[in-house]
Parts: sequence; C-alpha cells; structure tokens
Amino acid sequence: QVQLVESGGGLVQAGGSLRLSCAASGRSISRYGMGWFRQAPGKEREFVAGMSWSGSSIYYVDSVKGRFTISRDNSKNTVFLQMDSLKPEDTAVYYCAAGLGAQGRALADFDSWGQGTQVTVSS
Repeated sequence: QVQLVESGGGLVQAGGSLRLSCAASGRSISRYGMGWFRQAPGKEREFVAGMSWSGSSIYYVDSVKGRFTISRDNSKNTVFLQMDSLKPEDTAVYYCAAGLGAQGRALADFDSWGQGTQVTVSS
C-alpha cells in the first residue's frame, strides 16, 4: 500500500497557473501507474491525466489537453500536475491516485488515493 498526499491547490484567477504535487510514501512509485482525478460540487469524479508505470503512455481528458501536464520524478517519489491557462470550470477537488502496474487511465486500475486538494478558479 502506498500513501499519497496532494499539495499545491488554492485560489487562482482565470488564466493563471498552479502546480499540484503528490508525495508518495510507504512504497516506491516506480512500478505504479499514476493518475489525477477531480470532482466538482454535484458532479461525478472525473479522470484528468494519467501516466503508465513505465512512463511510456500518458493520457489527458480532452478538456485539459494543451493546458495541463502530468510528470513524475521517481527519485523524489513525487508526481506533479502542472495546470496552465486555468478556467472556472477547472474548479474542483483534485485527487492523486496510484495503481500497481497500471497503465494510468482506467479508474478501476487505481486502488490508492490521496485526500484531495481544492482548486478554485475565479472569473
């Protein structure tokens, strides 16, 4: 079991940027697929970005392509989500997730979750 803690959320104006971090502990993430999900008020949890355990495959939901970038630093046991050109519709609680051997896209592949960090984008 890997423990995940997100940080970097906050309040930002539309067009601004935030960088979310997901610090893992308990196990190395080198063999884990990693993903970011978000959940807005009254909405279902939504896949945002993911990376396979090998780093060879990266996925984004269409609404964030060209604006968000997922990356990992295995030496620091940390995953990042760089969010640029933020829009009010990006407002949500963002969750980091991990799955052993996962490709990094399917929700069912992830079994470890962080507590979430709030991102609020004002217009």
